[in-house]
Amino acid sequence: MKKVTIELFSDVLCIWAYGAQARIDQLKADYGDQIELHYRFIPVFAAAHRRIEQAWQDKDGYAGFNRHLRESAGDWEHVTLHPDIWLVDPPQSSQLAHLYLKALQLLEEQDAPSPPATGGQSARTRFEEFLWRVRCAFFQDAENISRLAALDALAQNMNFPLLDIHRKMDDGSAHAALHLDTEARDRYLVPGSPTLVFNEGRQRLYGNVGYRIIDVNIHELLRDTRSGEASWC
Repeated sequence: MKKVTIELFSDVLCIWAYGAQARIDQLKADYGDQIELHYRFIPVFAAAHRRIEQAWQDKDGYAGFNRHLRESAGDWEHVTLHPDIWLVDPPQSSQLAHLYLKALQLLEEQDAPSPPATGGQSARTRFEEFLWRVRCAFFQDAENISRLAALDALAQNMNFPLLDIHRKMDDGSAHAALHLDTEARDRYLVPGSPTLVFNEGRQRLYGNVGYRIIDVNIHELLRDTRSGEASWC
């Protein structure tokens, strides 16, 4: 069976990646085993406070950024945004969350594939569900996910082995995996979060891209059986 590999580049603190989760869920429902998703994390908000303070210093700072996010997500019916986002105990960085996620990915790879977090072939894997809960903890509940205790609490709620996760972070394995994501970002010239990369970097979809655009790219890649030729999409 022909399969399309999609590499998903995002930062957990990126609101557009948070809003795009519904599209990823729909892709899994529509294509099932015909697509293979690889999650990669890039440091858009690695120095979150500096990024916001520099970009919004003349636009009312954190209050202006908060208004911008609430206005951007105002019509999104599929997600919830906390009214105090970025105003109360804002995270310093997304990097610890990314490191935690890479540790979990490594554990999932070395073990037998875990069952879906919910029923059905198109359901999220346990890793995908954890990633979603990390995003919800910040955007929906305004938790500071740059703290290890917050991430540990989320992992405990899903019965993940904390000692094994910490070991992957302590021994450098998670750091190495996160570095490979950065190398892939540079190799594919990924412009930001979220970006979907298809066809070994030959096609990229960046930003708030509609589902039909993503769908037609996958459809064409599945339809084109001519090895070595460029896709028409």
